[in-house]
Amino acid sequence: MKLFSALLAAALAATSLHAAPKRVLVVTTTTGFRHISIPTLEKVLAQLGRDSGEFTVDFVEQPPGKPASLKKDATDAQKAAFQGAEDKWEEALKTALQKLSPESLQNYDGVIFASTTGDLPIPDRQGFLDWIKAGHAFIGIHAASDTFHGWPGYIEMLGGEFKTHGPQVGVSCINDDPAHPATAHVPKVWKIRQEEIYQFKNFNPAKVHELLSLDQNPYDHAPAHWPVSWCRTYGAGRVFYTSLGHREDIIDGDPNLKDRRNPPETSKVYQAHILGGIEWALKLKN
Repeated sequence: MKLFSALLAAALAATSLHAAPKRVLVVTTTTGFRHISIPTLEKVLAQLGRDSGEFTVDFVEQPPGKPASLKKDATDAQKAAFQGAEDKWEEALKTALQKLSPESLQNYDGVIFASTTGDLPIPDRQGFLDWIKAGHAFIGIHAASDTFHGWPGYIEMLGGEFKTHGPQVGVSCINDDPAHPATAHVPKVWKIRQEEIYQFKNFNPAKVHELLSLDQNPYDHAPAHWPVSWCRTYGAGRVFYTSLGHREDIIDGDPNLKDRRNPPETSKVYQAHILGGIEWALKLKN
């Protein structure tokens, strides 16, 4: 009996060690401003999943063929052609976002909004929130807070809403919780040479657990509390958000990246930051 118990324990341990990776849906569609760093973010998120072995990624990417904005002096014929192309693209976007339907979401453990912007035509808004509340993960990166401005339920779930930003600046981020997986590998004061720093509205620190912040206005350096990253529970689900991730050289550690301002070491910390946030939201770490 003792031998059987030992073998059973070993088998269970082996099963735990080789548990199937979590399934994550990465959404990078935009109807507003589109960051040039999105392809880099897609690449790094997929690489983090592969390297950690903890999750796989599927994507909802921007459909091709979005027409360029009309010129002010456009003719009626040009306006009609634009509207036809825009309608066709919007239908393609709706089709791509069917992966966020309640039925399709059952195939995933978590969703990442990676620099999404604007009002995305997802199939069932309340169904999406209910899915998170039921125990799933939501991870928002950078412009995820510049998404669904007219949807109070999304803003409440995320914990804050993008208001504005100034020019890119250097900052010293304070690590508010060194024990959290998202900040366990972040210095107590993390100096970033250049990044776009968001200012938020509809942010209530009492409703979130802050992970990174500034103790001064990043532009005039006056004393201020400036949230940068946070997490929260949402029903039985978990939500992680970081406003960092505008610049490619924050995201990607390639030392040969063109116009690099931040050293590769900054990217290494950033990748550990978002990986830890993903692990926490997926309930792989506490």
